[in-house]
Amino acid sequence: MNRTEGSPELAEDSTVLVVDDAPASRYAIGAVLRRAGHQVVPVASAGEALIELDTLQRAGALPDVALVDIGLPDMSGYELCRRIKEVPLTAGMPVVHFSAKPAGPGDRTRGLDAGADAYFNVPAEPEEIQAVVRAAVRGARFRTTAEAEAGRLSLLSEAVLAVQAARCPQELATAAAAGAARISGGPAVAFVFGEDGELVVGSSRRRAPGALPDASAADEVVRLSERLMAGRSGVQSTVVPAPMWPAGYFRAGQAEAARLIVACGSATAPPVCVAVPAYEVGERNTGGSDGGRLLGRLVHATALAAEPLLMYEVERHIALTLQHSFLPKRLPEMPGADVVVRYVPASRHTEIGGDFYVSITTPEGILVGVGDVVGHSLDAATVMVEIRHALRAYCVDESDPGVLVARLDRMLQRYHPQSTATVCLALVDPATGRTRIANAGHIPPLIVGDGDARYCGASGPLLGIGLGHPEPTELKITAAERLLMVTDGLIETRGIDLGVSLAHLRQVAADAPADPGALCDTLLNCFGHERADDIALLALRLTD
Repeated sequence: MNRTEGSPELAEDSTVLVVDDAPASRYAIGAVLRRAGHQVVPVASAGEALIELDTLQRAGALPDVALVDIGLPDMSGYELCRRIKEVPLTAGMPVVHFSAKPAGPGDRTRGLDAGADAYFNVPAEPEEIQAVVRAAVRGARFRTTAEAEAGRLSLLSEAVLAVQAARCPQELATAAAAGAARISGGPAVAFVFGEDGELVVGSSRRRAPGALPDASAADEVVRLSERLMAGRSGVQSTVVPAPMWPAGYFRAGQAEAARLIVACGSATAPPVCVAVPAYEVGERNTGGSDGGRLLGRLVHATALAAEPLLMYEVERHIALTLQHSFLPKRLPEMPGADVVVRYVPASRHTEIGGDFYVSITTPEGILVGVGDVVGHSLDAATVMVEIRHALRAYCVDESDPGVLVARLDRMLQRYHPQSTATVCLALVDPATGRTRIANAGHIPPLIVGDGDARYCGASGPLLGIGLGHPEPTELKITAAERLLMVTDGLIETRGIDLGVSLAHLRQVAADAPADPGALCDTLLNCFGHERADDIALLALRLTD
């Protein structure tokens, strides 16, 4: 195309719709615009203009600007402008009014109020017409670019929020892949190191695990990422040719070149990487080089989110190991009683807690109990272990639950002044059924009979705050009854009153089988799915 001397480069490739009922004027304006390198679509009325715009819109070829005579025969140019601006697909197209009649401030005001961008009188110098068109096109393109940039930044913001909300490496990888796909406009895959160095793969498209490449392909991605980051920091990016990139990550069975973007949260952290097909970056909605820039920001955010997440995974593994090692699934034989315990850690995406149970044989009978250190962390699990050790040590010369609760309270105040805990202890004499119960801020135990269940009235303040504890509650249980003790993780649900949950627990326990193991399993089946807290249960039944 010919270029007008001194005109900006973005003006010559535009298309102009000229709406004018005067053939001579329409021809003259069209000739001026064609000489400047514009494509011209001439129409003679507002109705023709609306039809032409609809046709061009369906073809995906809307004009860049419309020049509209205000004195059209079928409707005014003001009304045509208003209709153009009412349609979302044409609302952003600039409209320039013109007229062969002298126009005053009122005419210009009506045009601007209708949505027009400029106004000129004809006849006009060719340079003026060309300059008005260039200005209108330039403004529209700047607005379009700004809107596109805002849209891309919105996509990045949403993707980063999803990454930061991830609760495990798999969620993190999936969120990163989904965000990269939205930014690039094509398929994406993300690689994050999980627990024990396991590589977690997240794909932007829902595909069966068998449809993804095997572990050897993932190992190759790791080698490529480590080679790219060797001796470097921050975000690195490269294009991996199709022969070097494992086939099938983007589309099943297809070998494609990949844009690989890698970042590390710190010098010691393993790399996190995201890959998209190489041709996707810079196309579609990525805005040229902005696509790669925004993907780099997303991968960097993913790397920053991965480091604390992996640290949490390690801490959770240590805490679970502690709990499992100090909470044996099977208890030693207790003469005169059948004691069954169950422990279920919180769902994988929640923090570890400090729930525990104990069952100790003493000269005065069997001491059983459950408790919960307040908080969810490795510290809580550690304090739980200390409480269990202290309780076993105290039982060497003391078995009264009231005395034991008081000693545990003092121990927490002295060695863990920032910690609190709840505990319920019961000393049961298997020969007589005499039972003494001391409760420090815990759910009271249930006495479960044949088709009936009732809560024991034992209560008291939690451990670690230094308040006095009441005398233990004394009662008798029979061979037909079970003593049931649980931690609040079994029934506590956000938004549901604890009293309602306690009543539900009592009803389910009353209808459960008599066997202590079956009783515990029934409660877990009813309440124990995807809980946000650990669960500990203990059931005791006297034997002949």
